[in-house]
Amino acid sequence: MHSVHRGEALAEFVHEAAGRLHADVQAGAEVGFELDSQAGRRGGGAPALYCYRALTGEFIAEREAELERLPGYAEAARLLGAFDGLDRYLAGAGLDAGRISGSTRVRAAIRVLLSDVFSEQTDFELRPERLADSLQRLEQAALSSAGGVTLLATLRGLAIASGELPLARGLTIARPENLAGLPEGARAIGGTHQADHLITLFTSEEQDPLRAIAHGRAVLRDLLRSLRLFGDGRVTLGALAWTRVGAGGWNPLALGTGGRPHGMLLVAAEQEDELRAFCSLVSRRAPEGNELAWALRRFELGCERESAYEALTDHLLALRALLEPEGPASGLLPGRLAALCATPERRTQLTGRAVQAIALEQAVRAGNAVADAGGERLAREIADHLRALLRDVICGHLHPDLAALADEILLEPPEAREASPEAGSAEQVVGDPGQAEEILDLFI
Repeated sequence: MHSVHRGEALAEFVHEAAGRLHADVQAGAEVGFELDSQAGRRGGGAPALYCYRALTGEFIAEREAELERLPGYAEAARLLGAFDGLDRYLAGAGLDAGRISGSTRVRAAIRVLLSDVFSEQTDFELRPERLADSLQRLEQAALSSAGGVTLLATLRGLAIASGELPLARGLTIARPENLAGLPEGARAIGGTHQADHLITLFTSEEQDPLRAIAHGRAVLRDLLRSLRLFGDGRVTLGALAWTRVGAGGWNPLALGTGGRPHGMLLVAAEQEDELRAFCSLVSRRAPEGNELAWALRRFELGCERESAYEALTDHLLALRALLEPEGPASGLLPGRLAALCATPERRTQLTGRAVQAIALEQAVRAGNAVADAGGERLAREIADHLRALLRDVICGHLHPDLAALADEILLEPPEAREASPEAGSAEQVVGDPGQAEEILDLFI
């Protein structure tokens, strides 16, 4: 399996390089030669045979600066820089990739590719069969580890501007049409067109397939969590994934996930670096074994629900764990949520919306809720506020003790609120169960 876009971009650049190098030869530049000796066919006693070998690589290296100015160079260099098999490709050419860093590795790989395509040529006329063979050798570098494992899954609810979006070493998101060799069923889901979903590809050099697959599952969970926190799209993983060892056949793997996407998360080209950094941060800072971790899990469970009404209970439970440790009877959730998620002039409005959401959730539990656009919009607003709080705590923008932070905002004196327009307003908080019931009555 390989990237169609990478192959096309490299082929385009090689065509441009061939034209540039051929033009230099036509203008009078000459490819040097060296005298190479080989042992005679009969062994050590036979006379050595001599032949002239064209120094194609040296000729190309001398024109490296000119080749980097070609239109296709930047894209070819970008794709090679994200190629998981780059180190093995360089090692196969006799280069120590560990001693080369950054853009130098990419330049070295391009020199190796061009030298392979035009090996011992002096006219630089491009031969399609040699180009195909050279690109095939490049792609095989990603499969050189016989025990390497590839885990492929589908993503819905996400759209990317680029054909491929490398997120980390061994982890890429791509459009289906940009990958060759997809397993049966991955190119279309349930008969839907390929534009309806994306492919996420995880590769591991772990020699134990079971450990590699377990690690791949964890990576996919981290990715899904990051995508859900990054934007307002409810991204989902397909229930079925595929694995293979080395260049072997694909085997189906049940991921145990489900749900359907709600909306679409659009990642523009200028957002790609931001998303990479965000995914890395969430993976490193994801909470474990505390209220924040429990709330994050409830958020994710809500994202799996079929409807926003079904998800409302999950999201309110998560908010109660973060903002209402005293329990629902305290009635403090609406005011604290408003203190953290609204400007002072909009806190009364958000307090009311939160009370409405609590009433709606009670109606859903009792089976009395009437599904309508207004109710779904309210449920999604609560989900958005929860996601924003989780994201800001994980990123370090907010202190994890959100209840205490909200109370600090609400209890700030008037002069502090005037100095800081973002500060809260104590009189807007629902401070006791009786007051909570009075406000709740307004919306039932």
